[in-house]
Amino acid sequence: MEEKLDYISINKQTWNDKTDVHIGSEFYDNDGFLKGKSTLNAIELELLGDVKGKKILHLQCHFGQDTMTFARMGASAVGVDLSDKAVERATEFANQLNLDATFVCCDIYDAPKHIDEKFDIVFTSYGTIGWFPDLEKWANVIAHFLKPNGQFIMADFHPVVWMYDNDFKEVFYSYFNIEPIIEEESGTYAETKANLQTKSVGWNHPISEILNSLLQSGLELKQFNEYDYSPYSCFNEMEEFEAGKFRIKTFGNKIPMVYSILATKK
Repeated sequence: MEEKLDYISINKQTWNDKTDVHIGSEFYDNDGFLKGKSTLNAIELELLGDVKGKKILHLQCHFGQDTMTFARMGASAVGVDLSDKAVERATEFANQLNLDATFVCCDIYDAPKHIDEKFDIVFTSYGTIGWFPDLEKWANVIAHFLKPNGQFIMADFHPVVWMYDNDFKEVFYSYFNIEPIIEEESGTYAETKANLQTKSVGWNHPISEILNSLLQSGLELKQFNEYDYSPYSCFNEMEEFEAGKFRIKTFGNKIPMVYSILATKK
């Protein structure tokens, strides 16, 4: 089914179309970023610690803000993304800022064919794994790139969040990975009124599938955390209850919004 769908071409087109809209959006505040603003949140910074002198591989880096933030923190960073448009813009910004960040365009499953290095840290965050049909393949890519004792660090939206319809009125999708989810939308989370029509193919992955895929790839789980807030206002019906912390208005602190993982390669 996935082959017939050609989900890679569909999603690549969508992210190419979104890139310039996102770069110009208030959500990504690219001007603030170019002037030195860090784009990392407390959730992931707590797990990352001091990255000075470390080699970091950032999977699904979009147009590279977090990747370049790592470079500003003293790391040597490589960002990978499916969108050639995003990688092109990321490379422009890294050159403009003269940072130790390089970017590679490829499907994440194919990354070992494109990058011939090992890393201290592999990182991915927020809205990433829903684009993959097969998490075992994803976890094997992570394990491939990590040095012995290297760390995998991840923060993402909790799969419970993806169960609801866009306005959080009803449970619309299964918590479990039962079939591809094909969606057509106008606008984008970074600019809901943007003149943009996109189609995407994604998958819901329960926590058990995420953790088991990492464990089966030979990683050792060190921390798994869940949070009752999101650091981003990127869904409908959200309210800011503390500076930089958002929840679904009607749900308050009753559902998990985000989880984070720290795992190491044995």
